[in-house]
Amino acid sequence: MIPRLTARSRAAGPSPAGFDRRLIPPMILGSVLNPVNSSMIAVTLVPIGVAFGAPPAETVWLVSALYVATAVGQPVIGRLVDMYGPRRLYLAGTALVGFAGLLGALAPSLGALIAARVLLGLGTSAAYPAAMRLTRAEAERTGQDSPAGVLTALAVANQTVAVVGPALGGLLIQLGGWRAVFTVNVPLSAACLVLGALRLPRSVTRRRRLDVPGMALFAVLLIALMLFLMEPRTGRWYLPVLSAAAAAGFALRELRVPDPFIDLRLLGGNGPLLATYARQLLGYTTAYAFMYGYTQWLEQGRGLGASTAGLALLPLSAAALTASALTGRREAVRAKLVTGSVLQLAGCAVLLVIGDRSPFWLLLAVGVLLGVPQGLIGLATQTALYRQAEPERIASAAGLLRTFMYLGALGASAATAAFYPHRADTAGLHDLALFMLAGSALLLATTLPDRSLGRPATRDTRKA
Repeated sequence: MIPRLTARSRAAGPSPAGFDRRLIPPMILGSVLNPVNSSMIAVTLVPIGVAFGAPPAETVWLVSALYVATAVGQPVIGRLVDMYGPRRLYLAGTALVGFAGLLGALAPSLGALIAARVLLGLGTSAAYPAAMRLTRAEAERTGQDSPAGVLTALAVANQTVAVVGPALGGLLIQLGGWRAVFTVNVPLSAACLVLGALRLPRSVTRRRRLDVPGMALFAVLLIALMLFLMEPRTGRWYLPVLSAAAAAGFALRELRVPDPFIDLRLLGGNGPLLATYARQLLGYTTAYAFMYGYTQWLEQGRGLGASTAGLALLPLSAAALTASALTGRREAVRAKLVTGSVLQLAGCAVLLVIGDRSPFWLLLAVGVLLGVPQGLIGLATQTALYRQAEPERIASAAGLLRTFMYLGALGASAATAAFYPHRADTAGLHDLALFMLAGSALLLATTLPDRSLGRPATRDTRKA
């Protein structure tokens, strides 16, 4: 049963004919908490290492901790959103962000700082599933299932914040040191709490049993897998074994309980949604491999300074934002996926001919070529999921989509480390490009024959 919005919460709302635009500010502000914290940390690793006398091998956990916590937290909290409504989880999650920001600002050690990042990952996991649940609820309320503009606003806001995050982090460090990067979460949390309390509708829910064992097994499965992907080597063989054992236990549990955390029977029968998760993984593995690998090559293989390398990546971000903004109003899922995968293939082909003597304009051009797919593929998979997921589980399905994105990021990181064993040279870049080329070809191969993407299946919005 989908949580219903109460009449009292809608009494002062707009006409049932249109999307309640009062919901958009809290939805967007809450959803950008994750990308802003993911991107700002990049410029703090060095000063934090100096402050605590920690090497890069230890400070990198400030990045990894948030990735792991978010990958686990998004589908788990998404399930809670489906069960108890978006308002409660949104408010609880954004309150946790404020607490985590305060903990980070006062942290006496690197360990406490990593704990703050874990809490930030969990706290920022609530808003995106809540936004997807609210979007679905508005479609049910109005009877007009046309959320393209809202989904585009969410995507563009997240991409924009991810781009400006490092610059914002640098400004905060200049104003108040690296602790200001954590402190900024306190006013952001307060703003979300005020907007959420004033504008998010209350929900009427039926009391149901929470599948805690299923959630715990899922967490073990995913954490063990992600820890292995961060540093894959034979000495860590026990991690994939633990992940496989947890996966087996998780499958047995979910197939037996009446109200599972993830309904594997339902998911297994939803081929289009499974394909969307696979495309999310493939698309973002290529995107992150380029972001990680190309940036390192620009500095080590091409010999550019850090600031110049950052400048060379600006066209990547600009192209992604432009593609999202220009195409967002039209769903066109299949066209976006096909175009995105073809452009990824073209970009990877260009990487194969780039060398340490390549002109600077070519370095910029490959960023544009691989930036457009980032904007197209992210929008396409988000829209496809909205159409393909069961309405009763839209928030947990959306959270799982983000999990596959983070798995792609970790897979890309592992591939980059494998192809750059000593330094980011041109030969390693070309090997990485072949890896990306294979992933892009698989993305295209899974998209071209899928005619259902021309008009994604719309679940009955009147269910509930």
